[in-house]
Amino acid sequence: MKTRKENPYKEVLTQLIIDIFEKSGNKPLNYKQVSSKLNLTDNDSKVAIADILHDNVRNGLFIEIERGKFNLKQLKVYVTGKVDMTADGSAYVIPDDEFENDIYIAPRKLRQALHGDIVKVHTFEKRKGGRKKEGEVVEILQRAKTDFTGTISISNNFAFFIADDRKMLHDIFIPLDNLNGAKDKEKVVVSIIDWPSGSKNPVGTVKHVLGTKGENNTEMNAILADYGFPLEFPKKVEAEANQISEKISAEEIAKRRDFRNVTTFTIDPADAKDFDDAISFQKLENGNYEIGVHIADVSHFVIPDTELDKEAFNRGTSVYLVDRVIPMLPERLSNGVCSLRPHEDKLCFSAVFELDEKANVHDQWFGRTIIHSDRRFSYEEAQEVIETKSGDFSEEILKLNELAYILRERKFKNGAIAFESEEVKFILDENGKPTGVYTKVRKDAHKLIEDFMLLANRKVAEFIGKQGRGKNKLTFVYRFHDVPNPETLTTFSQFAARFGHKLTIKTDKETAKSLNALMTKIEGSKEQNMLTSLAVRSMAKAIYTTKKTSHYGLAFDYYTHFTSPIRRYPDVMVHRLLQFYLEGGAKINAEHYEKMAEHSSQMEKKAAEAERASIKYKQAEYLQDQIGTEYTGIVSGVTEWGMYVEIEENKCEGMVRLRDITDDFYVLDEKNYAIIGQRKKKKFQLGDEVQIRVKKVDLDKRQIDFTLLS
Repeated sequence: MKTRKENPYKEVLTQLIIDIFEKSGNKPLNYKQVSSKLNLTDNDSKVAIADILHDNVRNGLFIEIERGKFNLKQLKVYVTGKVDMTADGSAYVIPDDEFENDIYIAPRKLRQALHGDIVKVHTFEKRKGGRKKEGEVVEILQRAKTDFTGTISISNNFAFFIADDRKMLHDIFIPLDNLNGAKDKEKVVVSIIDWPSGSKNPVGTVKHVLGTKGENNTEMNAILADYGFPLEFPKKVEAEANQISEKISAEEIAKRRDFRNVTTFTIDPADAKDFDDAISFQKLENGNYEIGVHIADVSHFVIPDTELDKEAFNRGTSVYLVDRVIPMLPERLSNGVCSLRPHEDKLCFSAVFELDEKANVHDQWFGRTIIHSDRRFSYEEAQEVIETKSGDFSEEILKLNELAYILRERKFKNGAIAFESEEVKFILDENGKPTGVYTKVRKDAHKLIEDFMLLANRKVAEFIGKQGRGKNKLTFVYRFHDVPNPETLTTFSQFAARFGHKLTIKTDKETAKSLNALMTKIEGSKEQNMLTSLAVRSMAKAIYTTKKTSHYGLAFDYYTHFTSPIRRYPDVMVHRLLQFYLEGGAKINAEHYEKMAEHSSQMEKKAAEAERASIKYKQAEYLQDQIGTEYTGIVSGVTEWGMYVEIEENKCEGMVRLRDITDDFYVLDEKNYAIIGQRKKKKFQLGDEVQIRVKKVDLDKRQIDFTLLS
């Protein structure tokens, strides 16, 4: 009897001892040190701890590294990581420690964890012949999301909700009291409010009724909700925004450099309402040019820790869907108070440069200003001035264009990479239904603005980044872009070689130079989009961080985002930090800003995914009326279940499923980006031209299926 009573006690104590070693970073400890950390000071407990340590050296849990001193043989009995669900209900946990392998979790050992959750896993070695490492979820540390979009199904006594997210494998039970006016088969947002232990399904409540499936507004809002973007501003935030006055006091003007008498204009898309950058131009007596890059002074109006600021930080960015913009700031600010509208005095944060004829910077100044824009140009209007060499402010625009060309050439000479892919735009009717597709072309007017924005971003980053060294380095938020992964780059260069394009990838500089040569060579070719997107995929992703300063793709040692605070939160942080240092502020907490930068990077990624989802939806909706239509396409991707084909004419992408190609049995050749017929050896490779017919469109899944024509 005694030994049976001892076992549970021993098991619990062993676990407590393991926890002590894990918490202390697996430092060597003797039994007395373990006892005191557990606050067990009686002799019996000390003896029990000493016994457990010695006994478990024999079975491999602890190691006695010197006489009487122990540590854990395998520190990672518990691992934290992110859940990645598979279609069969099992999952892999990707550990936080990048050197650890993924851990397999059987469906019954997931314990209510969902895709993307951060969990604590108890790991154990594989059974003979099994997987390397398996585990069981012991705690859900952080839910990835509790809100889901999908369709509600209502019966007499209860309702069930089926999520659109294919990785959400559980239907959510909705008591009839929690319907909030939702009707059967409507699209809704549901929030999980409870998940009783032992119950297969979580319990939820309807948070928003989005509307009838298939309606444009319903589907666009569903995409936003799915990626965690709010559908409206909280009342408190709107109230704060509405209290902000547009009047500028004489006292405020006195604190600023006055540019109201200097020629100033904005160049933006024709349908833009939030103008966050303007350019001023004047010729100096010494023959040089003073060019001001004036950015809406959002940080003057959005004060840290206000409701307005918290909401902007949570959103992180404005989201650009096919038919709408979901702004980071309420409209009162984004299209009103902060927007640099023509013929109005506006507060700005500016970067002002003195440039010579060769676009060399002789002098620079950063600080708060007041401006008065003389004219609002659309890109098309500015382009017309460039092409006809006449019109409003033609002298200024032509000189700016000339200088922008020099800045651009210099950037490419230094190793910047020019990725130009075609941007697809839809012509929408009054109900948001796509009636046509066209590709947007970037001309000189776009590039002119871009090059002066790049100059401002780079010079602001240099100005702060070059101050202080080591511990005295000033905390700042940079836009960091890493060098490409050599393996991915090698694969890409082997693939480009199949199209007759040779890449030199020995050094980073050579890589950039030969990528540029490739981009120029393929412009206008049928493989342009595919090779550009593959090249972009082989690059690292740019992120916000306080730790690294350089941007490989632009070939700048220092780079930040300073020029779009109306639509990007990191730019607001950059304005605040820059002003703090201009006023003589000392170094501030880098860790706090690093966390904010990480959040901004995540939100930017989500916004890009939401934008892509809205494009995919519109492509599916456009082709819904084209079932049976034949097109020429390019093979844009290959997987083990089929090949993706992009239609040349409208850039819509769909899939030809392998099971539908009946002339042979095809398998994936991953290394060569191809699928190959096993008998006749017929090959379909990335970049091949194929004839297809639109077979089926699933709007819910945003999926398009094609049939391959022989």
